Amino acid sequence: MPSNQPLVLLRERNGDRYLPIWIGAVEATAIAFAQQGVVPPRPLTHDLLRDVLDTLQSPVQEVRITELRDGVFYSVLDLGNGVEVSARPSDAIALAMRCGAPILSSEEVLDSAGIQVPDEEEDEVEAFREFLDTVNPEDFERGES
Repeated sequence: MPSNQPLVLLRERNGDRYLPIWIGAVEATAIAFAQQGVVPPRPLTHDLLRDVLDTLQSPVQEVRITELRDGVFYSVLDLGNGVEVSARPSDAIALAMRCGAPILSSEEVLDSAGIQVPDEEEDEVEAFREFLDTVNPEDFERGES
């Protein structure tokens, strides 16, 4: 993005809305690693948390984006048996990707922050995703002017 701040774009499963959430660079890297199947030589923070939860036999059941207040998203990790832990959405998403847990959003959050992408723009969004999957930072190195 022009501001150099990463953006997670969650797509509504049975609809045409997207939920854009600005995140930090560290969390974006953690999410990208999970998407690409990168296994670091030593566990990163989200890997560690997944391993701890698995060892305690309390895996993440689902992540829920629960609220948008004053421009800030809030979420919870549902660990089952009524146990919920508050988490930043970026961390929750990074953990969900490592655990294979679904990422859900409340209808209120989607109504207030979701954006609709018309069907004819869906192809453009998909093309942009494919571009992002193939582009490297080196592709944008500045030449001397």
